[in-house]
Amino acid sequence: MSFGIDELRGLVARHGDVARIVVTHVRGSAPRGVGTSMVVFEGGQVGTIGGGALEFQMTEAARAMIREGVARRDLSIALGPALGQCCGGAVRLLIERFDAATLPDAGAVFARPVAGAAEMPLSVRRRLAEMRNGTVDPAPALIDGWFIEAMQTTRTPIWIYGAGHVGRAIVAMLAPLPDLDITWVDTAADRFPSEVPHGVRPLVVPAPQNAVQLAPENARHLILTYSHEMDLALCHAALCHSFAFAGVIGSATKWARFRSRLAALGHRHEVIDTLTCPIGDPNLGKHPQAIAVGVVAQLLSSPDTSHQRREIRA
Repeated sequence: MSFGIDELRGLVARHGDVARIVVTHVRGSAPRGVGTSMVVFEGGQVGTIGGGALEFQMTEAARAMIREGVARRDLSIALGPALGQCCGGAVRLLIERFDAATLPDAGAVFARPVAGAAEMPLSVRRRLAEMRNGTVDPAPALIDGWFIEAMQTTRTPIWIYGAGHVGRAIVAMLAPLPDLDITWVDTAADRFPSEVPHGVRPLVVPAPQNAVQLAPENARHLILTYSHEMDLALCHAALCHSFAFAGVIGSATKWARFRSRLAALGHRHEVIDTLTCPIGDPNLGKHPQAIAVGVVAQLLSSPDTSHQRREIRA
């Protein structure tokens, strides 16, 4: 996990004062691990620290901090009967209030005192140096009263083409997940829902295949428009580009036809085979949400094959 500075800046711009809750230490059984975080503001929240009653109480505490102007709270919470939970462990949580004036500066690492000495201990200085030179895992850590997190400046790019029922189901499932940068492409603004999930960037392009070249080479593409011709054009554009994963919704019959037509467009069979069709798990059924479950599982478990594709195309 890492500190999502870009997302936090966006939330501050939209809501003013916000409070971020992050798990800094775990003992025994707990809903989520160290570094798990959520951001709370008046009227809403982004993310989850899990735990039901724990999250409810901490959300209320965070909103109280916003109203009262409290900058930081360090809390140790025993999980179990007192919260009506089955977990038998304990968590330590840091709640920090941020506004435009208190956002941390951009950098590789964000370290700040949680409790104890305000002067940075030698142990923390040593860990920061090790994180910056890559000799230790940049995992979040609580050390001698200071909490350290790597600053997240890059996220996995996901490009989704098509805002129909399946596209909406997939976006709704992906949007809450951390570390994803989602671009949602369709041919007209009225193709999208009236409220696009937070963090999702809608992109209106009359010919969606022209948008493929705008995607980074490590993007994961999901092609599921209302038109087979448009899907084919997107497959062609993807094969002319580079990607970490590219899949198209369809049947075995559709894919056989696409393979033939893509070959006619000049693509070698081994290059065409870097596309995935059909996507998802047909055993789950054809309901949009069922398709979304299979597609999202496949997408999140797919390796980055952009390097191998460049070798195949060479």
